Amino acid sequence: QKRADEVMDALVAECSKRKADAGVSDLTPWFDCARSYGLSERFVGEFLRKANVKPGDVYVSSKWGYTYVADWNVALEAGAPHEVKDHSVENFLKQLKETQEELGKYVNLYQVHSATFESGILTDERAHEALAKCREERGWSIGLSVSGTVQD
Repeated sequence: QKRADEVMDALVAECSKRKADAGVSDLTPWFDCARSYGLSERFVGEFLRKANVKPGDVYVSSKWGYTYVADWNVALEAGAPHEVKDHSVENFLKQLKETQEELGKYVNLYQVHSATFESGILTDERAHEALAKCREERGWSIGLSVSGTVQD
């Protein structure tokens, strides 16, 4: 967390400096997280709360749909994944709760992580309804990132 805090503090300071130096009013630090990026949501959420950053002073996005399973091991057994993809409604609701706990009021954009036709997310009406409910209840923008064909 210490190193993550140093990096995020430097980003916020640099944006503030550039705003002051150049008179640019729309320069906002953007923190991009994902459920599968290790502890990224926890690092960002803790930093923002400790630094008393106002939600309107940063832009925070995160992604759901992958679960990080490598337990910080760089070298895994042959064929063992670092992350597992699951675009089910059940996984969305689980990861939504986790993101809410870690980032809460700071989230601006919540995205489907690496949407593909093969994962079923693009045609899953139940998932679309859950995403719409998230947008309505939390005010978060909803989006998606895309990836190569037939990505697991």
